[in-house]
Amino acid sequence: MPPEFVISIKAKDGAEYMVGVTCDRHKKSFIEKLETLQKECKIPQGTIDFGMLKPVGTNCIRIDPNDLIEL
Repeated sequence: MPPEFVISIKAKDGAEYMVGVTCDRHKKSFIEKLETLQKECKIPQGTIDFGMLKPVGTNCIRIDPNDLIEL
């Protein structure tokens, strides 16, 4: 499954930390794991944010239109 979300933590001090990417199918698992890691103080406290990934094509990044169908 292709990744659909960028996962980041928005800390209370205004900083934002990128954690990884996931698909919708594994989103819940990531939330549970990140909350556990926050409780153990292994990653920053803050709001867990899932931002949608968007396919991009430019002159230097070629995208095959068939790849967009899969996304």
